[in-house]
Parts: sequence; structure tokens; C-alpha cells
Amino acid sequence: MNLGVFIKEYNAQTAALVGYEVPVEVTIYLDRSFTMRILEPTVASLLRHAAGVEKGASEPGRQKAGRITCEQLRSIAERKMLEFNVLDLASAEKVVAGTARSMGIEVIG
Repeated sequence: MNLGVFIKEYNAQTAALVGYEVPVEVTIYLDRSFTMRILEPTVASLLRHAAGVEKGASEPGRQKAGRITCEQLRSIAERKMLEFNVLDLASAEKVVAGTARSMGIEVIG
């Protein structure tokens, strides 16, 4: 696989997502060609962006790194719902809230 071509293609497809951690699924074939599927940014990355912080709290149970509103939590849950193994939006919100809690990000509202 030509790494330069991969990086150029990845950067082109993720140009609108600068500042987010963006996972990608790459399939490499025997002839050294490849396909890639760009996924949604990680929940942690979306939470940090929504809270306006660079990283989570070093002691999440004791420190607060930032705050997000219930509307922001719902927006992140809706965006990530297809990648979660959940049946409804309420369950997706619980997953996002758990990640926020583990990062020391408080959900208000």
C-alpha cells in the first residue's frame, strides 16, 4: 500500500473534521490497493469539542473538566447512534453520558 496516497486521501476526506479524532476502517487488498470508510469522530472527541476543553479531567470523580447541556448530549447521541449497539436514543444518550462522566464532563439541564 502506498502510504502517501492513503494519507492524501484520508486528509481530503476528513478536511471538514479538523480538530476531531476520526477513526477509519481500512481494507487492504492483495494487489496493494485499498478502500477506506471514514467513521464519525469519537464520542470523547465530540464531548471535548462541545465542552470547549482540550482533555478530560485527570480525576473525573473529583474534578470537572467542563460542562455540556442536555441538548448537546442528545446531538452527540443522535450523531453516534448508528455506530452504537443500542435500540433507541435514550440508550445512546446513556452511553454518551457515561463517557462524559468518565471524562469529568458534567451534563447540565
